[in-house]
Amino acid sequence: MDFPTESGVFELGDLPLQSGAVLPEAKLAWKSYGTLSPARDNVILYPTSYGAQHPGLEWAIGPESLFDPARWFIVIPNMFGNGRSSSPSNTEGYPDLVTTADNVAAQGRLLAEVFGVDRLACVYGFSMGAQQAYHWAALAPGAVERAIIVCGSARTSPHNQVFLAALMAILEAAPEHLGDGRFSTEPRAARRAFTRCYAGWAMSQAWYREGLHLSSTGAQTLDAFLDDHWGPGFQLAAADLYAQLRTWYAGDISANPLYDGDLAAALGAIQARVLLMPSETDLYFPVADNALELASLQEAELQPIPSIWGHVAGAPANLPEERAFLRTAVRGWLEA
Repeated sequence: MDFPTESGVFELGDLPLQSGAVLPEAKLAWKSYGTLSPARDNVILYPTSYGAQHPGLEWAIGPESLFDPARWFIVIPNMFGNGRSSSPSNTEGYPDLVTTADNVAAQGRLLAEVFGVDRLACVYGFSMGAQQAYHWAALAPGAVERAIIVCGSARTSPHNQVFLAALMAILEAAPEHLGDGRFSTEPRAARRAFTRCYAGWAMSQAWYREGLHLSSTGAQTLDAFLDDHWGPGFQLAAADLYAQLRTWYAGDISANPLYDGDLAAALGAIQARVLLMPSETDLYFPVADNALELASLQEAELQPIPSIWGHVAGAPANLPEERAFLRTAVRGWLEA
């Protein structure tokens, strides 16, 4: 990278959580790209998604990509449970539930105490990162100028929760499961079942119908695609995968004393200009869900991503058409 970068681990101490529990000796790993302006007004926060760590998000940063680090100062905080920040795999006594709101609170401290930043030009996120972006906009409405929600929602839907419950049940059924998402050793058979279940949701029916599981990967059979190309993408420890499922399942911008479960009120309180970018074929976060949210937002646009790649269309590191669509929309939104 031919632009400034910096990384570190922010020590939060014993972190009180939304549940009343405490995350002991909490740590938030982060990396920044570009240069913070003297006025501290060029900050883009870019949280990680399910199972992701910051290196997997760097495709979006560069002079010709979504975020030009010559213009913007981009900060990627690694979500709790992703193996770099505090997670079951590296933290004894990791609590049963760390919510999206808990992540946002920790990120707020990172920005204030490390960078002296109290206002964001934009918060951008994909999938669980989009849920964090939505939480930022609702929980700190005066601190966010723009929010870009890519393949995400303000509240995890019941249909999405069915998928997440299935994944948790697969891990819980493993002989190695000790209870509460902890394992004696890595559950190899359960992980294989987990990734196969996941593959039925991540890409669309049309994607499989067109044979892209073979032609885009070079796999000769469906089993070869699942075992050799899809499964290896899930590198986190099973306990970390489980913990992040719980976070995702509980996602809700209104589940706090500020809004007391009133989703419409939480959406209506958002002052940021919101760009909603679902994939046309996403099974987790369908266009219809964002369309319903749009009615309650003060200033927002809905720009679905035209693609048969399902949820994956929102992180198109190697998909030229989807990447170009995102670049045009995101750059336009940032400069408007």
